[in-house]
Amino acid sequence: MQVLCVSGAPIVCRSAFQSALFQSDVFCFFFKSKSSCLGLVLFDVDFGRGGQHGHVQPFSDEDASIETLSHCSSFSDANSVADEGGETSEDAAQEDFQYKLKGFIDSTVDKSAKTRQGALDGLKTAMATRILYEFILERRMTITDSIERCLKKGKGEEQRAAASLACLLCIQLGSGIESEEVLKTLKPIFKNILADGSANIQARQAVATSLGLCTLVAEDDILDVHATMECFENLFTRSYARMDGTYTSINPQTSQLHTNALLSWALLLTICSANQHLTKLPRLLESEDVNMRIAAGETIALLFELARDMDADFEFENWDELCDKLNALATDCNKHRAKTDKRKQRSVFRDVLKAVEEGDFQSETIRFGMERMTIDSWVRKRTYDAFREFVGSGMNYHLQANEFIRDVFELGPPMLVDSATVKAMKISRFERHLHNSAAFKARTKARSKFRDKRVDVGEF
Repeated sequence: MQVLCVSGAPIVCRSAFQSALFQSDVFCFFFKSKSSCLGLVLFDVDFGRGGQHGHVQPFSDEDASIETLSHCSSFSDANSVADEGGETSEDAAQEDFQYKLKGFIDSTVDKSAKTRQGALDGLKTAMATRILYEFILERRMTITDSIERCLKKGKGEEQRAAASLACLLCIQLGSGIESEEVLKTLKPIFKNILADGSANIQARQAVATSLGLCTLVAEDDILDVHATMECFENLFTRSYARMDGTYTSINPQTSQLHTNALLSWALLLTICSANQHLTKLPRLLESEDVNMRIAAGETIALLFELARDMDADFEFENWDELCDKLNALATDCNKHRAKTDKRKQRSVFRDVLKAVEEGDFQSETIRFGMERMTIDSWVRKRTYDAFREFVGSGMNYHLQANEFIRDVFELGPPMLVDSATVKAMKISRFERHLHNSAAFKARTKARSKFRDKRVDVGEF
């Protein structure tokens, strides 16, 4: 007897063994673990007359190699069948997913407004969480026509969903002719909705945000970028304080529209600088809306960063007055404002004040897969926040796989990493727990230095 491979516990096939007893044939024992066959033992059994045991002859090297190859080939065939089965199941899942997407596209022209909105939401979720370039490229005109129809004939939430879907469509297609055609079709409708004071306010809010990012992705003419920025200026300048310090009465919904327009205008500043509003933007710091105050502060910091990049000796005329305003907002303790709003405002304006006074930025590291990206400027922060608003929880996936977004953040081509490498890079749950505990302690110590506890106590 010659043992070629031994592993695990033997499982004997009785019928095969009985056949070997009477046929003087080669017999093999298969050895299995809980999940898979790990080895086998080959015997050459030679029985004498009458079934009496004569002698056991070991295999020669040639016979052993032939038998081993025979059995190994049988195992490889089984494994290849299993691999093909896995690929087949993946292909089936992909086909099923695409079938659902086709159903969503068809449902965008349904008579029921509820059905159309559900289809738009389904497409939004798919585009936010997966890369569907090939699928969308073949159907971009159909999807664009559906978005156009929903924007024109839909109301409220349907228009809002269509505007968001238009932005995700441009993100999927990236910067190129295809996304330019999408924007060329939808931009006139976007601008009409923005300028129409009788249109649904939620639709106008969504369009103000979507038009900004679509322009960043797809617009190639700098004059058209300036024209779009003027549309945003016509909205958020209505929140400016008058020269006598009074404000026009604005309801919260309209104030949110102006805030979205300001943020989109600031986003386009990252590719088309314009400093003419730097002297006027401080008027928005006195707005009653905390979101408007924060957006104005971040935009001022962005403008200072861009101005200093162009001219290291840049000086602002009303610098002392501006710093006093920013410092007051960074230590705001007005009792008529909500505590949560004040905390959020103080945190942002501490960073804004540092940016204006020292040109400093509180950097942040984003982890995705095995890569890291550092948000080290106000330009990057505004761009990252704009993409994240639409992609949401799928942002890390798009940072890994979306070539356009990787190009925007200068991450290079997507990394090709197999599953085995990813599995090897993962740490155990216990190690992750220790790391999180240490990070929590360090974060608590760091934050305790910057918390204005005395100001919070003085509020009561």
